[in-house]
Amino acid sequence: MGAQRKSATRVSEDAEELARHPLQAILLADSFATKFRPITLERPKVLLPLVNVPMINYTLAWLESAGVEEVFVFCCAHSRQVIDYLENSEWHSQPNFAVTTIESHNSISAGDALRLMYERNVICGDFVLISGDTVSNMSLTQALQEHKDRRKKDNNAVMTMVIKRSKPSSITRQSRLGTDELFIAIDPQTKQLVYYEEKADQLKVIVSLDNSLLIDNPSISLHNDKQDCYIDICSPEVLSLFTDNFDYQHLRRHFVKGLLVDDIMGYKIFTHEIHSSYAARIDNYRSYDTISKDIIQRWTYPFVPDVKFFENCATRLEREGMYRASEIEQSRSSHIGPLTVIGKGTTIGNNSMILNSVIGKGCVIGSNVSVVGSYIWDNVTIEDGCELKHAIVCDGVIIKSGAVLEPGVVLSFKVVIGQQFVVPAYSKVSLLPQPTQQDSDEELEYADNSHGTVDSSNIGTVDKLNGDVTSELSETQHWPSSELGPGGVGHVWSICEGGHEEEWRHSVAPIPADKLAEAAQTVDDDLELLNLDAGALLPSGELKFDSNTNGSEDEDIEDSRDDSIYFEKEVEATFLRAVHENIKVDDIILEMNSLRLSYNMTSADCAGAIFYALMKLALETPHNSPGELQQNVAGLVNAWKKLMMFYAKEIDDQVCPVDLLNCDFVFYNFILPSTAGFAFASQILSHSLISVCNLQLLNSIWFSIFLFLYESNKWRFC
Repeated sequence: MGAQRKSATRVSEDAEELARHPLQAILLADSFATKFRPITLERPKVLLPLVNVPMINYTLAWLESAGVEEVFVFCCAHSRQVIDYLENSEWHSQPNFAVTTIESHNSISAGDALRLMYERNVICGDFVLISGDTVSNMSLTQALQEHKDRRKKDNNAVMTMVIKRSKPSSITRQSRLGTDELFIAIDPQTKQLVYYEEKADQLKVIVSLDNSLLIDNPSISLHNDKQDCYIDICSPEVLSLFTDNFDYQHLRRHFVKGLLVDDIMGYKIFTHEIHSSYAARIDNYRSYDTISKDIIQRWTYPFVPDVKFFENCATRLEREGMYRASEIEQSRSSHIGPLTVIGKGTTIGNNSMILNSVIGKGCVIGSNVSVVGSYIWDNVTIEDGCELKHAIVCDGVIIKSGAVLEPGVVLSFKVVIGQQFVVPAYSKVSLLPQPTQQDSDEELEYADNSHGTVDSSNIGTVDKLNGDVTSELSETQHWPSSELGPGGVGHVWSICEGGHEEEWRHSVAPIPADKLAEAAQTVDDDLELLNLDAGALLPSGELKFDSNTNGSEDEDIEDSRDDSIYFEKEVEATFLRAVHENIKVDDIILEMNSLRLSYNMTSADCAGAIFYALMKLALETPHNSPGELQQNVAGLVNAWKKLMMFYAKEIDDQVCPVDLLNCDFVFYNFILPSTAGFAFASQILSHSLISVCNLQLLNSIWFSIFLFLYESNKWRFC
């Protein structure tokens, strides 16, 4: 049970006084996740090389360029490594840019980290909240100004989230394969965030929207083409909100969603969308691959390999996007292809080929070696005749002659692969044994020690999992030759049941051909569904009750469902008879009310059934263009406005007799209550999509259908 929510402590400072405060940032140097295991059992994620530069340097370099003057780096797992790195780096002596580390061994979530930051009382005003695995080149000026302007008008505007458009793949229809699909709703006028939902990318997505969103917001837009950049501009109240609400652990899943549903305190979150700038977070191996390629292709300029910034080695950009550092020894017969980075002091033997890869410092690559789409870190030895495809190879690894790494392989620090050994696709190999329990991705990497998931007899505390420990393990432990071939050193981590489905999603390897075929088939099936004959209803099973009941309650629901179907058919027949026989509206109302009472239905049910009948009639009336279809709809709405307004007023006596071409009103009162009405409205509107005409009625309702997929707690769209 979470702690009882309390109001956040208000920060009441004069605007001019706030303006004098230096711009501060909180950088979370722990991802509080395990997606980079086994690598992050030995080195913190923020110190992993990204195109031969530790990730945290990209984040700090951007903060410095964006005008931040003071950064508090919050360290948890492997905190000593992070602190030592920063103290011995150029960041320690950078003028007008102070980097202060704050260490914690008890925090197990981002919420705990921010609660500790509140206790330290170091944040003076608005601040930037970011994780150390974020790469960006955006300017903060406009976003900061928007945030400050909103704060002057409304103290409840506590946070501004940075988002950007991310075009979904034409095959997978996902913006970032391997990450949760994001659905957000934003007020297009104020940019206020009103809905935030992450859905697992492998699941068929069902989005649940409360109809109060329409009531409370005159206009909202629903998006699944936006990417959360995980760059937030926060007011000091954010820290106190975490302190007052101990059940806030995850920044998005708990804090953001908690504020969106809290009607009592009234705190608001806004968005700032970037267009030409770059911002992205590395949250799994696939995004590591994607962002590495973005850096090589210079989308992150000026944070690119050939531009000197904070401790990156100077490289020379050559044709076809190849970057070459100094002191490289390369055989004339070797070939280095496009979009490749070669680190300082690396040697490359005869007839070797390196394509679309990143090679670190001090690597030794033998003859007849093939490296494609891979990330080779520092001081790696690859002997003759090896083949590497889309793999990650950490510092100090030795790959003996003739070995093969299939796509998706991850070799952690100082692993040795035996001669001629083939490492299967998606394998993870480490000197450390696989944990006996699989912690969730939200738990700390260092938490294994307290949970007993890593053998303490071999490892001790995970914070000690550095090069010295792994060196001792490789020298003293007996390694069975069957594990990694003759002379091999390391443990092959097993993939849990059902894990293969996840591995390909999160891997640096390309999408397998069979998965591409499945995705393409899914797209074809969906297109076929969209192209159903306009006169045919969608299957009745497409809309069903959202209920957790079972047994006799399920039978009652099915009976109610049957009654609803029969009721709609009766209303349709009555309405069509009224149209063809010119029956007066008052007489129709009497008949409709009789049907409503006999089936125990509501006025909303009547409204929905009438709208369904009207839509069907408009669709069946001959038309040769979307414009004629619009005229059919408008004519019927005008002819039967009195009938529909009668039930609309019964639904809500406060509703004024407004123009029924106000499509939010039509949708809410007449489409949603009807199963068939929803389906037929969708079909009618699909006709308008093939036209370049801006059909106000049809397009507005079409927008609303996407916005309100179903009425909360009543209908469910599958």
